[in-house]
Amino acid sequence: MCKVISVVNQKGGVGKTTTTVNLGVGLAKQGKRVLLIDADPQGSLTISLGERNPDQLSETLSDVMECVINDKSLPENFGLLRSTEGVDLMPANIELSGTEVGLFNVMSREYVLKSYIDSVSKNYDYILIDCNSSLGMVTMNALTAADSVIIPIEAAYLSVKGLQQLITTLGRTKKYLNPNLGIEGIVFTKMVGRTNYAKEIKSMVEEIYGKNVRVFGAVIPHSVRAAETSAEGVSIFRHDPRGKVAAAYKKLVKEVLADE
Repeated sequence: MCKVISVVNQKGGVGKTTTTVNLGVGLAKQGKRVLLIDADPQGSLTISLGERNPDQLSETLSDVMECVINDKSLPENFGLLRSTEGVDLMPANIELSGTEVGLFNVMSREYVLKSYIDSVSKNYDYILIDCNSSLGMVTMNALTAADSVIIPIEAAYLSVKGLQQLITTLGRTKKYLNPNLGIEGIVFTKMVGRTNYAKEIKSMVEEIYGKNVRVFGAVIPHSVRAAETSAEGVSIFRHDPRGKVAAAYKKLVKEVLADE
């Protein structure tokens, strides 16, 4: 059975795209069939998987959602790109911004992405959705379609401050739109573990949320090598396979797989 996970945080720069890429590729390395969906008009996930010019793509998530809205049938594998690292990608570009605006006038607008995912889920073990840094209509589609969410956060005050708002939004989504939505866990990213400040922030999150929400044991360390992967268009497993970031993402993959 396919598991759909949205990687979400309304704060930018916390490692959502990096986590989506490396978790997805890591799962594929364990023999899982994986689809990554770019739900951000900036196309960060698409670029991070090697597509240099997402705005030139003729078929993207925007086209898929328009087909669903207009009740048009989708050809097999419509819009999908195959990464050399073993995952499929549903790309996105700036056209998704227009689709988001148009969704406000659509009946059952929160379920458009779910309709597409339901049609392709039989082909995959995991579908990961890289969400935009906002809680707009496309992100609400991603939450409505998901079985669970992974929340990447930095060990920083502003990142943690927005966590309560996000968890409140997830609770409302569960109540009104997706009763099966769960929280897969919180994962710390860009962690400078040797500082007392980072340790205090991490301990505070574990104390406040750890009783009800899993805080992953995997901690993704701050690394220039990790930042380089987006520019290279590859995962950390290809860019720096023996590094500390690759080891941390391997641990995260194991924790996610442990739920099977």
